[in-house]
Amino acid sequence: MDILDGIAPLAERYDGYVLDLWGVVHNGKRLYPGVPEALAELKKRGKRVAFLTNAPRRAWFVQEMLDRMSLDRALYDGIMSSGEIAWRMLKERTHPFFAPLGRRAFHIGPEKDLSVIEEGVAELVADPAGADFLLNTGPDPERGSADPAPYRPALEAAAAHRLPMVCVNPDRFVMVGEDRLICAGALADIYLELGCPVFEVGKPDPAVYDPVMELLGLADRRRVLAIGDTPHTDLAGAASAGMDALWAMTGLAAHAHGDNPDPERLRQVALAEGVDPIAAIRALRW
Repeated sequence: MDILDGIAPLAERYDGYVLDLWGVVHNGKRLYPGVPEALAELKKRGKRVAFLTNAPRRAWFVQEMLDRMSLDRALYDGIMSSGEIAWRMLKERTHPFFAPLGRRAFHIGPEKDLSVIEEGVAELVADPAGADFLLNTGPDPERGSADPAPYRPALEAAAAHRLPMVCVNPDRFVMVGEDRLICAGALADIYLELGCPVFEVGKPDPAVYDPVMELLGLADRRRVLAIGDTPHTDLAGAASAGMDALWAMTGLAAHAHGDNPDPERLRQVALAEGVDPIAAIRALRW
């Protein structure tokens, strides 16, 4: 697999770029070096740029986080998050999984994730016995974010009532700084083992790319490149949506493969995951 040093060789090949955030644009705390400059070069060439993240928060919340990292809003054209899509699905309730759901949710996750139920699309209850569904936005840092074991009692309590789970982040892990932390998807795996229904909102579901194409204002997906650090969500999602994918060697990829990854090893890992990115890139830089 070819490993590019930066995005410049591909810049004129595509009209639009769909970028993952955690692990590509930033590490959960700060922007990666070279990212603003790379985005500026793309925008200078008239390219469209959108962020697609499995963050379990609405797009406005994610944008405010990027503002705090000093990422100029002029460098991108929009943000779509799994939290935004979940909020829409809870509001519209037309999807077959969401249509029969009641409005009472038992929540596993931190309070900062509750933008997904704002405007009354759902109401929280403290006891799963009184809930209609389980809203899983991932671990609460105050209870621990490296091990799913502390969440098993709450998951088992919800499973006892056969609550369907809405998982608002299909990621199993994420890098925050130097720490590898679990995400909502890791809790969903336990719930599936308990024999309960789970619907995961976000990548790799190809449906989440429809609103991203609207943000880009583009129709031809063959002219759009998706960049992500995780094969089973970012790269698989791009493939299912009919887009080329570029594997970023930052975030989880850096954690798994180090600073100087072996090209043949990367190729074998990608094939084992059922994906075929056009190349890898050492970092999102020009």
